[in-house]
Amino acid sequence: MPPSDLVALVLRPRTGAFSVPGGPTAREKEQHITEPRINDRIRVPEVRLVGPNGEQVGIVRVEDALRLADEAGLDLVEVAPTARPPVCKLMDFGKFKYESDMKAREARKNQSNTILKEIRFRLKIDPHDYATKKGHVERFLKGGDKVKVMIMFRGREQSRPEMGFRLLQRLAEDVSDLGGVESTPRQDGRNMVMVIGPHKKKAEAKAEERRRKDSESAESAESVATDAPVEVDVPASDETAATAS
Repeated sequence: MPPSDLVALVLRPRTGAFSVPGGPTAREKEQHITEPRINDRIRVPEVRLVGPNGEQVGIVRVEDALRLADEAGLDLVEVAPTARPPVCKLMDFGKFKYESDMKAREARKNQSNTILKEIRFRLKIDPHDYATKKGHVERFLKGGDKVKVMIMFRGREQSRPEMGFRLLQRLAEDVSDLGGVESTPRQDGRNMVMVIGPHKKKAEAKAEERRRKDSESAESAESVATDAPVEVDVPASDETAATAS
């Protein structure tokens, strides 16, 4: 390749390799796509105007809509850009955006994913350990999580799988008020596995737990208010008043 062609190839700008100075950033483009147009960004001759309380004003010029928004101390927000003409509403856009973010955050908080917990039993387990592990299973199910219960066989215990099956059945019956068997006991190598799912969904369990805590807090505050000492002014008797004089 001749040197002149090589220099031209090196100096030739590549499409999309460099950003244009002053051009919109990726964040600005994303905001432009996701956020509605407001105030001076609404560039149409007329709009269908909706008042702050939902009242239908009608089709007005965009200049008149902006004037009404300015007089009311509100923003003109385009809520239906594809309509003809676009629908705009008078509102406090900052307050609207804040409330929308809070609702989205609350929705994400309630959309909790179910977690598969795991707990292991020995085939020869004493009553105290069984009660402890059963309590863990109950706590997981109350929290809205699934539980994978595993029986671990050792040595000759592998020749008695029916004992593990009976132990898993016993556990399933003991926690039947909180959850049901989703995967029946099956042999998995040297172990036997069963999955128990909760009757309540994770979001419902969390909501119920929050209500319980709020109720306990209210009862505690009421108890403190009831137990607080009350000062009572007792008038002095005539004899005490005479002695004092």
